[in-house]
Amino acid sequence: MSGHSKWATTKHKKAVIDAKRAKSFAKLIKNIEVAARAGGADMAGNPGLELAVSKAKKTSVPIDNINRAVKRGAGLLGDAVDYQTIMYEGYGPQGTALLIECLTDNKNRAASEVRLAVTRNGGNMGDPGSVAYMFTRKGVVTLPKKDLTEDDLLMAVLDAGADEVKESGDNFEIISEAADLRAVVAALEEAGIEYDTDEAEFLPSMHVELDADNARKFLKLVDAVEDLDDVQNVYSNADIPAEVFAQLEDD
Repeated sequence: MSGHSKWATTKHKKAVIDAKRAKSFAKLIKNIEVAARAGGADMAGNPGLELAVSKAKKTSVPIDNINRAVKRGAGLLGDAVDYQTIMYEGYGPQGTALLIECLTDNKNRAASEVRLAVTRNGGNMGDPGSVAYMFTRKGVVTLPKKDLTEDDLLMAVLDAGADEVKESGDNFEIISEAADLRAVVAALEEAGIEYDTDEAEFLPSMHVELDADNARKFLKLVDAVEDLDDVQNVYSNADIPAEVFAQLEDD
């Protein structure tokens, strides 16, 4: 799950990471195929492909898998698969907004599977535009705090276009315009500051704080949607406070 509510930290638990690893690889491979199809197999002339391959390597996707994905996407192993990006909108418990990003070669299958996963887990689908207005696409870089301060990071990335630095548990998040994301990452690298992830994501303009019962339902719903092969990302305005997390872990 992508997003910047406190509940996202649950995704960092080892058991969850292990269970999601294969799915994460599949998403990264699909992104490589799409980039190779759009701009060819030569990374020197295809910055989109270079970025997709870089992200896959950072997540330890095997190099053989990466090379096959590049060739497959560029049509060097036969016909390339034609993927489409589709956004679905919906609602979860307590009126939380859901923005579901799919990358699929079968629009009908994706729509059917997303609808089934949402409605079977207590959510409702929304019409196009029903929740999208609550989100803005931003560049987001996450990195561990370690010995860094907000001022350290601001000095490194402010001139590169960063809008703000936020604390998120044991991490910092650097927020920028999506178009400035690469410049922010380059500034971090130049300053010798290591980071965990860099993504263009949809951030909500407001949050809905969930109680324990609705938080439990919400996490079940998001897990079901994220498990779908066509789903790349799920964004939401749900916020689960730390004390509610603690209660869920004690159940």
